[in-house]
Amino acid sequence: MKRLITLTMFLAILSSAENHIFAGDDSIHVSREEWQALQRRVTALEQVQEGMRIPTNNEMPQWIHNRLRIGGYGEITAKRCFYSNKYLRYITPANYKNDTYGEFDLPHFVINLGYDFGKGWAFGTEIEFEHGGVEAAMEIEEQEGGSEVEQEVERGGEVALEQFWIEKKFNDYAVIRAGMQVVPVGMLNAHHESLEYFGVYRPEGEYTILPSTWHEVALAFMGKTRFGLRYQAMFLPGLDSERFSRKNWVKTGAGSPYEFKLANVYAGAARLEYTGVKGLHIGLSGYCGSSFRNTLSNNVNGEQYKGVSGLVTIGSADFRYSDYNVVVRGQFTYGHLNDSQMITKFNSTSQMGNKTRVASDALAGGIEAGYNFFGLSERLFAQKQKLYVFARYEYYDSMFRYNGKPTTVNAWCGRHRMAAGLNYYPIPQVGVKAEYAYAILKKSANITYNDEPMVAVGIVFAGMFRP
Repeated sequence: MKRLITLTMFLAILSSAENHIFAGDDSIHVSREEWQALQRRVTALEQVQEGMRIPTNNEMPQWIHNRLRIGGYGEITAKRCFYSNKYLRYITPANYKNDTYGEFDLPHFVINLGYDFGKGWAFGTEIEFEHGGVEAAMEIEEQEGGSEVEQEVERGGEVALEQFWIEKKFNDYAVIRAGMQVVPVGMLNAHHESLEYFGVYRPEGEYTILPSTWHEVALAFMGKTRFGLRYQAMFLPGLDSERFSRKNWVKTGAGSPYEFKLANVYAGAARLEYTGVKGLHIGLSGYCGSSFRNTLSNNVNGEQYKGVSGLVTIGSADFRYSDYNVVVRGQFTYGHLNDSQMITKFNSTSQMGNKTRVASDALAGGIEAGYNFFGLSERLFAQKQKLYVFARYEYYDSMFRYNGKPTTVNAWCGRHRMAAGLNYYPIPQVGVKAEYAYAILKKSANITYNDEPMVAVGIVFAGMFRP
């Protein structure tokens, strides 16, 4: 690397002038001790300058790659659903048999930023905008003669700090991370970026019954071996059973209506992932923790709720295979909630609770496969273009069992869903998606539910930003 004259080199030149520093026609005489002290100070200053110097243009990309990481993912979607979105569609389905509706949406837009401080210390963060974020505007109320100004909500949505963590890496085998981070239970939470699934929207099963993307303030230990084994263990606050529901089981229990997340009870989560075989990833993950007393309510300590813990246990297995122009992904997740009947009773009278039944058991399983037809063309393969034709099947039920027993109450919570479509990748970081999906709802003893077909398209991206 070309360098200009350094401070030390400059002093060396001056030292040849018998310890005289020249300024025009004048000179200043310094003692040897003063000169040596000045040299030490300049040497120290140069060392600091070297560590803080701004890289040249030629060095900047490598510097960014080594230290600073900026990236993200997002989706722009549109769909037409040939079924109703009315609240009563599962109560009196015959009244909504011919309904249709459409949506344009921005389901997720995420920016992530990370920096490596050196000596094993680093931080990472993700800011997520769901459904376009939240918009508000000040408007003059014309019906009040222009005398009143109101704040109107222009768009629903959510803006959230999904991740913010600081970690210390001792070596590949041992990393400790603290802060807001993803709970890697299930395939979708571990691999939730837009290019990690074929559908326009995230797979419905896991997305319905588990928090997604599930993030908590937690303490985690993780690492990897040279044999392709990755592992992660996490200590985190328990879920809040007051927010469980029939439609989404424990999904909304990870949130909090307060400015903080209650931690009256605790939980643990873990994930193992094996990547030692070319093209194959196998994952096992689990969660266990109490949920009933993770609330500000005073009623949880009543005599009738003595011994109620609301223990949530979740187990999940998943795999991904990618080689020979073929991609196959599959997962199965099963969850159990103790004391579901007592939690249902408590929530029905709680001010903050969902006034619905809560299942003791829920499940979600699915598999998808796609073939890249552009892989048959040497020219398109060289251009890194891909065109996958894919199919997907999944079954999920957020009310699989109630109080440990099979139930047909709220049978619409269970369904078979089939989908097929195309994924086109003009470049590796961008995908254009289209799919047709058809959901067949589980039958009830006395109600016939309407099937739910849908057509959707979307354009997505995921990747790191580089100058």
